[in-house]
Amino acid sequence: MGTHLAGSSHLFGSLDHVEGRVEFKNMRPEERQEKILALLRENGRVKVDALAETLQISQETIRRDLTRLGSEGLLWKVHGGASLPQPNGEGPFQLRMTEQLQEKRAIARTAAALFHPGDTLFVDTGSATVLFAEELRRQTGLTVITNSLMIAQTIARSDGNRVFLIGGEYSDEAMQNIGALAVQQVSQFRTVHAVITVGSLDIEGAMDFTLEEAEIARAMIDHARNLTVIADSTKFKKTGLFRVCPLNEIDRLITEACPGDLSQALANAEIDVHIASGSS
Repeated sequence: MGTHLAGSSHLFGSLDHVEGRVEFKNMRPEERQEKILALLRENGRVKVDALAETLQISQETIRRDLTRLGSEGLLWKVHGGASLPQPNGEGPFQLRMTEQLQEKRAIARTAAALFHPGDTLFVDTGSATVLFAEELRRQTGLTVITNSLMIAQTIARSDGNRVFLIGGEYSDEAMQNIGALAVQQVSQFRTVHAVITVGSLDIEGAMDFTLEEAEIARAMIDHARNLTVIADSTKFKKTGLFRVCPLNEIDRLITEACPGDLSQALANAEIDVHIASGSS
């Protein structure tokens, strides 16, 4: 389900699948900028005139919003609009932000509903966890510790939540902090939950394709009481390179489709599997 956006035909990308209608005119600047980012992640590029028509505000206001978001590294301003940040070309992370998007949004909504005021969460970097943060920010009373600049900024714009950004070596491609210093800083916290996304999941456990990201995930798992993995069903068909954790360390798995042959292994590991709905 979603919201019909007036003037969406002028965006760089179709929004014809979105239904319903919402008035955006009285949005706060932070809410409006989050809507701009959501449209940008869905379409890859947006135009100033289309955003102004869609959000029912002036083009001057849209340009100010784009300038602010651009200064924070969340988008690139281009002639007449904006695009996703691609400092090193069209890197893997930007591509992942556009893949399996409906499925990941459904997973994000289902996962966010599992957390409540007072919860403390590690959240690692990933396209699925960025969308998870956008859903999570609707709640209050949460404390989020993350190595992702995008996730930190998303949570920080919400009212009533706290966010800690883990430091370390900055990787521009995924806008995250990694390395030994980041792992060390993770160890300074102790949370109730770790929420991670993975490169692959099979009967051996969770894997990733990047050593630095696997190290961050392992550190978060080591310093949290419960582990929630969010992964779309394509992850069940891949084999990662770097070990993150065995299946028996996972408490909950949030996905959008029954993992088929993996189901028995998940049951044997006593993993609570949540199947997200509304992904189509």
